[in-house]
Amino acid sequence: MDAVRVALLREVLAGTEWPGAARRFAGALRRSVVPAGGGLLLVGTAQYEPWHLAAHLVDEAAWSGQPELAPTLVRHHVGPGEPPHLSVGLGRLAAARRGQTLLVVAPERPGAGLLERVCDARRAGATVLALDGGDPDLGALAHEGLSVPEGAAELDLDTVQHLVSAAAGENGLPAQRGPGRLRDRLARLADQLTAPPPSRW
Repeated sequence: MDAVRVALLREVLAGTEWPGAARRFAGALRRSVVPAGGGLLLVGTAQYEPWHLAAHLVDEAAWSGQPELAPTLVRHHVGPGEPPHLSVGLGRLAAARRGQTLLVVAPERPGAGLLERVCDARRAGATVLALDGGDPDLGALAHEGLSVPEGAAELDLDTVQHLVSAAAGENGLPAQRGPGRLRDRLARLADQLTAPPPSRW
Protein backbone atom coordinates (compact mmCIF):
# COMPACT_ATOMS: atom_id res chain seq x y z
CA MET A 1 0.00 0.00 0.00
CA ASP A 2 1.55 3.29 -1.07
CA ALA A 3 1.69 6.56 0.86
CA VAL A 4 -1.38 7.99 -0.87
CA ARG A 5 -3.53 4.96 -0.01
CA VAL A 6 -2.29 4.96 3.58
CA ALA A 7 -3.22 8.65 3.85
CA LEU A 8 -6.70 7.88 2.50
CA LEU A 9 -7.08 4.98 4.90
CA ARG A 10 -6.09 7.18 7.83
CA GLU A 11 -8.67 9.73 6.79
CA VAL A 12 -11.39 7.08 6.59
CA LEU A 13 -10.38 5.86 10.07
CA ALA A 14 -10.07 9.35 11.58
CA GLY A 15 -12.02 9.49 14.82
CA THR A 16 -11.36 5.81 15.57
CA GLU A 17 -8.64 4.39 17.79
CA TRP A 18 -6.77 2.68 14.95
CA PRO A 19 -4.42 5.33 13.50
CA GLY A 20 -3.13 6.24 16.95
CA ALA A 21 -2.92 2.63 18.11
CA ALA A 22 -0.98 1.67 14.98
CA ARG A 23 1.45 4.55 15.49
CA ARG A 24 2.00 3.58 19.14
CA PHE A 25 2.67 -0.04 18.20
CA ALA A 26 4.95 1.01 15.34
CA GLY A 27 6.84 3.24 17.76
CA ALA A 28 7.37 0.28 20.10
CA LEU A 29 8.64 -1.78 17.18
CA ARG A 30 11.06 0.92 16.12
CA ARG A 31 12.32 1.51 19.66
CA SER A 32 12.98 -2.20 20.00
CA VAL A 33 14.88 -2.83 16.76
CA VAL A 34 16.71 0.42 15.97
CA PRO A 35 18.92 0.69 19.08
CA ALA A 36 19.73 -3.03 18.78
CA GLY A 37 20.79 -2.62 15.16
CA GLY A 38 18.10 -4.95 13.83
CA GLY A 39 17.42 -8.54 14.76
CA LEU A 40 13.72 -8.44 13.87
CA LEU A 41 12.14 -11.88 13.48
CA LEU A 42 8.65 -12.00 11.95
CA VAL A 43 6.51 -15.11 12.36
CA GLY A 44 2.90 -15.99 11.70
CA THR A 45 0.88 -19.08 12.50
CA ALA A 46 0.84 -22.44 10.73
CA GLN A 47 -2.17 -21.19 8.73
CA TYR A 48 -1.04 -17.60 8.14
CA GLU A 49 2.32 -16.33 6.94
CA PRO A 50 2.69 -12.53 7.10
CA TRP A 51 4.19 -12.13 3.62
CA HIS A 52 2.73 -8.71 3.00
CA LEU A 53 3.91 -7.27 6.31
CA ALA A 54 7.42 -8.60 5.65
CA ALA A 55 7.46 -6.96 2.20
CA HIS A 56 6.11 -3.65 3.52
CA LEU A 57 8.64 -3.54 6.36
CA VAL A 58 11.46 -4.16 3.87
CA ASP A 59 10.15 -1.23 1.80
CA GLU A 60 9.82 1.00 4.87
CA ALA A 61 13.34 0.08 5.97
CA ALA A 62 14.68 1.28 2.63
CA TRP A 63 12.52 4.40 2.35
CA SER A 64 13.04 5.58 5.91
CA GLY A 65 16.77 4.91 6.02
CA GLN A 66 16.28 2.48 8.91
CA PRO A 67 17.51 -0.93 7.71
CA GLU A 68 16.82 -2.35 11.16
CA LEU A 69 13.12 -2.51 10.27
CA ALA A 70 13.72 -5.19 7.63
CA PRO A 71 12.63 -8.51 9.17
CA THR A 72 13.70 -12.11 8.85
CA LEU A 73 10.55 -14.04 7.90
CA VAL A 74 10.36 -17.22 10.01
CA ARG A 75 8.23 -19.90 8.38
CA HIS A 76 6.42 -22.94 9.75
CA HIS A 77 6.97 -24.93 6.57
CA VAL A 78 10.03 -24.51 4.35
CA GLY A 79 9.93 -26.37 1.06
CA PRO A 80 12.96 -27.79 -0.72
CA GLY A 81 14.79 -25.40 -3.00
CA GLU A 82 13.38 -22.24 -1.40
CA PRO A 83 15.59 -19.12 -1.75
CA PRO A 84 17.61 -18.24 1.37
CA HIS A 85 15.29 -15.43 2.52
CA LEU A 86 12.37 -17.90 2.50
CA SER A 87 14.26 -20.78 4.09
CA VAL A 88 14.28 -19.73 7.73
CA GLY A 89 12.32 -22.25 9.78
CA LEU A 90 10.93 -22.24 13.30
CA GLY A 91 14.26 -23.45 14.67
CA ARG A 92 15.46 -19.85 14.31
CA LEU A 93 13.23 -18.86 17.23
CA ALA A 94 15.28 -21.09 19.54
CA ALA A 95 18.29 -18.86 18.85
CA ALA A 96 16.48 -15.63 19.73
CA ARG A 97 18.28 -13.71 22.46
CA ARG A 98 18.41 -10.35 24.23
CA GLY A 99 18.58 -7.51 21.73
CA GLN A 100 16.38 -9.31 19.23
CA THR A 101 12.69 -8.68 18.60
CA LEU A 102 10.08 -11.29 17.76
CA LEU A 103 6.98 -9.93 16.02
CA VAL A 104 4.15 -12.47 16.00
CA VAL A 105 1.20 -12.00 13.62
CA ALA A 106 -1.69 -14.27 14.53
CA PRO A 107 -5.16 -13.65 13.10
CA GLU A 108 -6.33 -16.89 14.73
CA ARG A 109 -5.31 -18.61 17.94
CA PRO A 110 -1.64 -19.66 17.73
CA GLY A 111 -0.90 -23.31 18.31
CA ALA A 112 0.65 -24.49 21.56
CA GLY A 113 3.95 -25.19 19.80
CA LEU A 114 4.31 -21.61 18.60
CA LEU A 115 3.33 -20.20 21.99
CA GLU A 116 5.96 -22.38 23.64
CA ARG A 117 8.64 -21.12 21.24
CA VAL A 118 7.58 -17.51 21.82
CA CYS A 119 7.72 -18.09 25.59
CA ASP A 120 11.24 -19.55 25.28
CA ALA A 121 12.38 -16.57 23.18
CA ARG A 122 11.01 -14.17 25.79
CA ARG A 123 12.76 -16.06 28.61
CA ALA A 124 16.00 -15.82 26.61
CA GLY A 125 15.63 -12.02 26.59
CA ALA A 126 13.99 -11.31 23.23
CA THR A 127 11.35 -8.58 23.05
CA VAL A 128 7.98 -10.00 21.97
CA LEU A 129 5.47 -7.90 20.01
CA ALA A 130 2.10 -9.25 18.87
CA LEU A 131 -0.39 -8.27 16.19
CA ASP A 132 -3.27 -10.62 16.78
CA GLY A 133 -6.96 -11.33 16.92
CA GLY A 134 -7.16 -10.99 20.69
CA ASP A 135 -5.67 -14.28 21.91
CA PRO A 136 -5.14 -13.95 25.69
CA ASP A 137 -2.18 -16.36 25.85
CA LEU A 138 -0.23 -14.51 23.18
CA GLY A 139 -1.22 -11.21 24.75
CA ALA A 140 0.21 -12.36 28.08
CA LEU A 141 3.56 -13.16 26.46
CA ALA A 142 3.87 -9.92 24.48
CA HIS A 143 5.72 -6.90 25.81
CA GLU A 144 3.57 -4.84 23.43
CA GLY A 145 0.48 -5.91 21.54
CA LEU A 146 -2.17 -4.65 19.17
CA SER A 147 -5.30 -6.77 18.87
CA VAL A 148 -7.97 -6.63 16.20
CA PRO A 149 -10.82 -8.81 17.46
CA GLU A 150 -12.69 -10.81 14.87
CA GLY A 151 -15.66 -8.81 13.67
CA ALA A 152 -14.15 -5.41 14.50
CA ALA A 153 -16.42 -2.88 12.83
CA GLU A 154 -13.86 -0.63 11.19
CA LEU A 155 -11.18 -2.93 9.78
CA ASP A 156 -9.32 -6.23 9.85
CA LEU A 157 -5.83 -7.34 10.85
CA ASP A 158 -4.47 -7.05 7.29
CA THR A 159 -5.43 -3.38 7.18
CA VAL A 160 -3.85 -2.75 10.58
CA GLN A 161 -0.62 -4.28 9.28
CA HIS A 162 -0.56 -1.62 6.53
CA LEU A 163 -1.02 1.13 9.12
CA VAL A 164 1.72 -0.29 11.35
CA SER A 165 4.29 -0.77 8.60
CA ALA A 166 3.72 2.74 7.22
CA ALA A 167 3.93 4.28 10.70
CA ALA A 168 7.12 2.36 11.52
CA GLY A 169 8.95 4.15 8.72
CA GLU A 170 7.40 7.53 9.45
CA ASN A 171 8.08 7.35 13.17
CA GLY A 172 11.72 6.78 12.38
CA LEU A 173 12.20 9.94 10.36
CA PRO A 174 14.70 12.42 11.75
CA ALA A 175 13.64 16.02 12.12
CA GLN A 176 14.20 17.79 8.84
CA ARG A 177 14.51 21.32 7.63
CA GLY A 178 13.50 22.47 4.21
CA PRO A 179 11.05 20.84 1.83
CA GLY A 180 11.51 17.27 3.12
CA ARG A 181 11.49 13.99 1.22
CA LEU A 182 9.39 13.31 -1.85
CA ARG A 183 7.45 10.61 -0.04
CA ASP A 184 6.50 12.97 2.79
CA ARG A 185 5.42 15.64 0.30
CA LEU A 186 3.24 13.07 -1.50
CA ALA A 187 1.61 12.06 1.79
CA ARG A 188 0.90 15.72 2.63
CA LEU A 189 -0.48 16.28 -0.85
CA ALA A 190 -2.78 13.26 -0.49
CA ASP A 191 -4.01 14.64 2.83
CA GLN A 192 -4.76 18.00 1.20
CA LEU A 193 -6.48 16.47 -1.84
CA THR A 194 -8.72 14.27 0.27
CA ALA A 195 -9.61 16.91 2.85
CA PRO A 196 -13.17 18.31 2.69
CA PRO A 197 -13.48 21.77 1.15
CA PRO A 198 -13.29 24.66 3.60
CA SER A 199 -16.57 26.00 4.87
CA ARG A 200 -17.66 29.40 3.56
CA TRP A 201 -19.51 30.21 6.75
